[in-house]
Amino acid sequence: MWTEEIVAGRPAWRHAPSGVVFRKVPGGTFRMGLSDAELDAVRAIERSGGVEDTIEPFLAGAGDAQPVREVRVEPFLIARHPLTVAQVRHWLPEYEDPYAEAGTGTARLEGDLDDLDDLLKLLPFQLPSEAQWEYAARAGTTTLTFRGDGKPGEDQLLDDFGDETRVAAAENSFGLAAMGSANELCADVWIPGFAGAPADGQPRTGDGPRTVRGGAADVYPWQGCDEWLLLLSATRYEHAEFTAVRPVAPLPPR
Repeated sequence: MWTEEIVAGRPAWRHAPSGVVFRKVPGGTFRMGLSDAELDAVRAIERSGGVEDTIEPFLAGAGDAQPVREVRVEPFLIARHPLTVAQVRHWLPEYEDPYAEAGTGTARLEGDLDDLDDLLKLLPFQLPSEAQWEYAARAGTTTLTFRGDGKPGEDQLLDDFGDETRVAAAENSFGLAAMGSANELCADVWIPGFAGAPADGQPRTGDGPRTVRGGAADVYPWQGCDEWLLLLSATRYEHAEFTAVRPVAPLPPR
């Protein structure tokens, strides 16, 4: 089922039937949510003239990613990047994607066409909890993105994984690429804010739409509406329309 190998100079686990490459994320404790320091960093970008439109809606919705709290995450495997069109076709052979130009592009599944539900039923993996996703995206950092508190630009977008050199260059310290590019579905039901959220990295369950993280490449080419905010590690919102999937799995037995 699993083969252990080196991908881009780092240990990886490949799911042999589908070819999906996973990275091991070490367990640890982190501060989850949009911190005051991160809000100050966004305001500093505004003061420096780096805002194209207005950050007021973002600031008004900051409470959706607060309060910041300490969360413990156990070690897990997570896909190196979102599932591609070719990888989704391992489970859904007839899958067609109107958003991707090649089989190496990120697959975006539309719920109203049943593709998303069908894939989730067939996947031998799980969706990440929000805590797992943010922990993986931060990769040990406490800044806006894993690259720091500077304004992220279009150079941080990665939507096709056919160029191994570019994928490797885009990885964070956990060996994960494109965190924040596509709108990635999480296991958690959408609940504004983190009041009462579990501190053990488990998803919040219930009825209703799930939570999404990322999505800056979904609105490319950018229209000058500060789409870069979707690249931030703490940005979260309610799922609608289509979504990408980056699955997680338990550590394989040794």
